[in-house]
Amino acid sequence: MALISGSEGIALQHEVMDRTHAEFIEHLNALAERLEAGGDGLRGLDELIAHTEAHFGLEDAQMAALGYAPENCHTRQHAMVLELMREVRKHVTEKLDTDPLHRLMPALAEWFPQHVDAMDAPLAAALRSRTGGAACA
Repeated sequence: MALISGSEGIALQHEVMDRTHAEFIEHLNALAERLEAGGDGLRGLDELIAHTEAHFGLEDAQMAALGYAPENCHTRQHAMVLELMREVRKHVTEKLDTDPLHRLMPALAEWFPQHVDAMDAPLAAALRSRTGGAACA
């Protein structure tokens, strides 16, 4: 069962961001399906964390290039979400307890569309206006 049913509702008309968001959803749904099937979630969590580090790193670099303050709320939210993901991974490996991982998946699925709407949409608009409307990387 998919936690997020697709990226159509969160498309920002920014090619790179839309592709990266679709990949995040794919990783999140794949991990949820693996857990639902009783599989080992650690590899899927590692893949999700690696993707999210690159995803957030790209957005953080874009914000820096646009002159956002280094400690802006968007960047701070990225750091908090990554820290939570890493803490869940640490708990799973140290305590051999996957309960926090099972709770993380729906929380991320709820958070992500809100983040895209509130934080990424303004960034995408700023990136489009900076490049005359063209999708940029």
